[in-house]
Amino acid sequence: MPIKLSTNCLRSLNERHSLAMAVPSPRASVLVAALVAAVWSHASHAAEENPVVVAPAAAAAATGEVGWTDFWLVRLSLNILGYGSVCLPAWLFIRYVKRSGYLEQGGENGHNCMFRSIRLCVAGNEEKTSLEEGGVKATAPEPPKFNKGVVLFFCVLGLQGSYLTWGVLQERIMKHEYGKDENNPGEKFTNSQFLVFMNRILAFSAAGVIILVTRQPRHTAPLYRYSYCSLSNIMSSWCQYEALKFVSFPTQVLAKASKIIPVMLMGKVVSGKTYEYYEYLTAAMISMGVAMFLLTQGKEATGPTTVTTFSGVLILIGYMMFDSFTSNWQAELYKQYNMSSMQMMFGVNLFSCIFTSWSLIGQGGFAVGLGFMLKHSTFMFHVLLLSLCSATGQLFIFYTISQFGAVVFIIIMTTRSGLAIFLSCLIYGHPLTVIGVFGVFIVFAALFLRVYAQQRKKAQKAREARQSELSNGNKV
Repeated sequence: MPIKLSTNCLRSLNERHSLAMAVPSPRASVLVAALVAAVWSHASHAAEENPVVVAPAAAAAATGEVGWTDFWLVRLSLNILGYGSVCLPAWLFIRYVKRSGYLEQGGENGHNCMFRSIRLCVAGNEEKTSLEEGGVKATAPEPPKFNKGVVLFFCVLGLQGSYLTWGVLQERIMKHEYGKDENNPGEKFTNSQFLVFMNRILAFSAAGVIILVTRQPRHTAPLYRYSYCSLSNIMSSWCQYEALKFVSFPTQVLAKASKIIPVMLMGKVVSGKTYEYYEYLTAAMISMGVAMFLLTQGKEATGPTTVTTFSGVLILIGYMMFDSFTSNWQAELYKQYNMSSMQMMFGVNLFSCIFTSWSLIGQGGFAVGLGFMLKHSTFMFHVLLLSLCSATGQLFIFYTISQFGAVVFIIIMTTRSGLAIFLSCLIYGHPLTVIGVFGVFIVFAALFLRVYAQQRKKAQKAREARQSELSNGNKV
């Protein structure tokens, strides 16, 4: 079945993820202060209750096996240097092309292969094509009503299966000691960037195949515009994997839910937009729920669990910042160039593969990652399954939005987040208290309330618009 995405649907999704933007500073400051206080209280209490638990780098240092690259700040710096070695020359080249008038001169002297490639990267295809001239509208046909329920069940099953499996594997890969038995202590895989590359290369291949076999709208965006959200996307994914070395998966999921608050703060500075009262209420509920969950984790944690540390807090903040930028930049690209979802998926993953592969080559990460895969066949299976779940999950996202809209998709994924927390606690033994469970319930109740209130407001505006049209028609 061809997978195409309505641009309006995906734009609606991005707007919901962006959550408008702007919170008066006093209220937002109180929410953020409460959230940070909860995290720090949890970190300090957990450290007191479990003094033997240390971060991975510190544990390696205790055995004398630690190196510079075992510290996450060093790994992050090396990654940034690798990305910069690609971005800086590319920026200088694009600047030269624009200032030298190369494209204008090439337009007069003929369209050779080099000229067309440079124009595609720097300026895109500026000519707009209408539907009558061969353009294709990026929408998917609505399924017949008699089988719409079957299609919805298929989408729910695909999304839940892909991302629940992905979440379990993500935690398994980052915390499992591969090769451990009675005689061997085992070893953990620490190269998060290699996992990001494996996910992106499969998603890139899937998007390319779908573009080849399905009709797509004319692509007009300069390719380099994808590099911005691609870079922020791989940084957010790196933070996501790296954070699991310091925090539990349930804590990470709740941190994702609470990214509403920094996004709202960022909106005040960037866009100056305003929020409704229900948005303040739901943000406060999310802060309270996250605080309740975090404050009860330290009291019950026993054994060799990984505590929330200052490093984990910083990495999660970095994840939320990069992820917020990605969704906003993609929304702007959809607005300007009206591309399809598969074109977006292809462009973003193309640059993600370029950035991560170049950085991995410079650091010798490919040799380490492939060597670990050959040494531990279980790890190879986990990585391949993780990448497959990531790619199929993206395809289910686009198809679900195109068929049922952003609201249905958000409800499915919010439910998935709750299930992921309890599944992680069940499989990996993360402690859950009654107060912690109640805190999780408050978080997801707030998310559902937010979706419901947004739909009520949208329906009210639609009714007011129809009434206005009717009254104007009567006057005429």
